[in-house]
Amino acid sequence: MKLGGTVFAMSSPADLLIRDAMLVATVDDRRAEIPGGWVAITDGLIDGVGASGSEPEATVSIDASGCLVTPGLINTHHHIYQNLTRAYTPALDGNLFHWLTTLYPKWARLDEEAAYISAWIGLAELAESGCTTSSDHLYVHPAGAGDLLSAEISAAQELGMRFHPTRGSMSLSEKDGGLPPDDVVQDDDTILAESEAAVASHHDRSHGAMVRIALAPCSPFSVTPELLTRTAELADKLDVRLHTHLAEDVDENDFCMAKFGRRPIDHFEHCGWGSDRSWIAHCVQPNPEEVKRLGRWGTGVAHCPSSNMILGTGVAPVRQLREAGVPVGLGCDGSASADSASMWTEARNAMLSGRLKGFLDGTRSLQSARVSLELATRGGAACLGRSGELGELSVGAVGDVAMWRLEGFKFAGALLDPVEAWMRCGPIGADTTIVAGKILVADGSLVSGATEQRLATHREVATRMQA
Repeated sequence: MKLGGTVFAMSSPADLLIRDAMLVATVDDRRAEIPGGWVAITDGLIDGVGASGSEPEATVSIDASGCLVTPGLINTHHHIYQNLTRAYTPALDGNLFHWLTTLYPKWARLDEEAAYISAWIGLAELAESGCTTSSDHLYVHPAGAGDLLSAEISAAQELGMRFHPTRGSMSLSEKDGGLPPDDVVQDDDTILAESEAAVASHHDRSHGAMVRIALAPCSPFSVTPELLTRTAELADKLDVRLHTHLAEDVDENDFCMAKFGRRPIDHFEHCGWGSDRSWIAHCVQPNPEEVKRLGRWGTGVAHCPSSNMILGTGVAPVRQLREAGVPVGLGCDGSASADSASMWTEARNAMLSGRLKGFLDGTRSLQSARVSLELATRGGAACLGRSGELGELSVGAVGDVAMWRLEGFKFAGALLDPVEAWMRCGPIGADTTIVAGKILVADGSLVSGATEQRLATHREVATRMQA
């Protein structure tokens, strides 16, 4: 545990002060941890962090006694619309490819209403789990569905969540040797034109931006090599990030070898994606040489432990990736595979699966709660290209904070280390979630008064989609 001193950047009262925490885990460059600490936020940015007795004046003050205070958690891979087909039983008895082909026909019914309501519910669920920034990989764009990306951005803005939606795509249909059916794919020119339009409409390059866009062809088995290559060129031209699924499953290896004559990561490099502009989801099946290449490129990885276990794809080599210099964050993945949009759950499952893999591969490398906290914060910021801005409590970083109440039956006897207690005892949601200095969750529940109405609408839309 590293104790941190007081850091000020303020000359007037703060907008919001979080004070008297059991512990402030800053996850900053020094990994400072401050018993009894405080965090001050003004104009949506952190302008002070320090120890008890040095607190500034503030317009609003929150008592964090009994709470661990951390940076808000960052979700680096999700398919939010899939909460409309959560726990869909016919898809569950099989591998990844069976799961996808069962659900594609349902997802072909996606429209603007479905994109909006699924995003509102999904982001609200994430906020209650201490998440303050989420990406989303929206790759299904049925003909006539409307502007799905704008619909989900509207939901994020209404809630006040920081959002990194990606303009996903599929272009390699069944008739062309791909996996998805014809009614959920688009041609390359349409995809690229709509991708460029989405960046022009929504991408904010400013410090503390609430919305940024990335380009995200779905996977090697659902897009053409030409689309991958042209998308990488477009991302370079527009200076935005790239995202895709990669090295997720042994079936993907077999598909790429049969279709392209190369392994998925070789295909990724061949199409111009091997750079620090990219981050990939899952990365369960890389070999040791591929891990080193990802590290040399600086390509990030969104580790999705719950989904990987549910779909049986394996345990990602997180320790080896991090040692190779790969930025690793966490992702909930789609709500139809992981079923729960809880970043706390992903952090805990990352810890447990990391410890298991350490035993199984003979390294005896046991992942700690602090590694999981770092994956869920700093690691996620690095994947999204926002290191130093998101994922830490330091002066100038965004005012995104999660407070975790470590009291009651769950934490009885957990006396020595609040960070380990937070990760080992539970399950737990955030007591308070703050985004850009604004409270989204208080006393464990979303502060919005629209929750019941939105849940009723979601049920109607989900019923139609699953019919």
